[in-house]
Amino acid sequence: GHAVLGPASGQRERYALSLLRAVHFQDYATCFATASGLRVTVEDAKCIQANAFIQAEIFQEFSVQEESVMFRVSLSVLLDCLTIFGTSSLPGTSTALRMCYRGYGHPLMLFLEEGGVVTVCKIHTQEPDELLDFDFCSTKVVNKIILQSEGLREAFAELDMTSEVLQITMSPDKPYFRLSTFGNAGSAHVDYPRDSDLMEAFHCNQTQTNRYKISLLKPSTKALALSCKVSIRTDAQGFLSLQYMIRNEDGQICFVEYYCCPDENITEAEL
Repeated sequence: GHAVLGPASGQRERYALSLLRAVHFQDYATCFATASGLRVTVEDAKCIQANAFIQAEIFQEFSVQEESVMFRVSLSVLLDCLTIFGTSSLPGTSTALRMCYRGYGHPLMLFLEEGGVVTVCKIHTQEPDELLDFDFCSTKVVNKIILQSEGLREAFAELDMTSEVLQITMSPDKPYFRLSTFGNAGSAHVDYPRDSDLMEAFHCNQTQTNRYKISLLKPSTKALALSCKVSIRTDAQGFLSLQYMIRNEDGQICFVEYYCCPDENITEAEL
């Protein structure tokens, strides 16, 4: 398959680059391409999975010859190559970036055309590992809220990040949505009433309190910084889905999603 990023202004290249950076917390990523676009997945310790979805419309051209194409690649190397492409262009110089992957065993090829000069990067690919299946279908979601991202950004700034865990309480009753940390300076809580201006949607069916390792959630703050809205969902086992909606300068929307395992079961005495 091949993808052509454009236009010449470089805005879309920067947009795609920022989406990839938002999931770059491990060296290797699995790329999965279908006719609808590209999904880039990064995992760590079978506890967290991040997915960047780059829709086909972001590319000037996007074609996949087979139903789907999947390969593993060093995200660090890919970002290094894309960053070189993204920073080298002079104002007024027309640039075009083309990515091609010919199939199993072939490298990922990047071609940058800049003012008639073509630079080629070859990045080795590997056979992808089996990815975690968090099986987060809508029927299994117990609680879901959609917040304007600025609300979550403010909370992360206020909470004590020396805490090992972030505790999330979602409930149809008070406190509705609460974030808690237990750091060196003691415990801290941030509450959001369901009628808050920041709350775009509130669908909570039962009271749930779960803890997640802050070290696992920290990488998702890159996506939070770029996003305008975030959907927060939990299932019956306490698995967490954070879906960040990221809009580019043309108004096109892409998503970065993080799935995270709960840290431990909490006894009532701890609450």
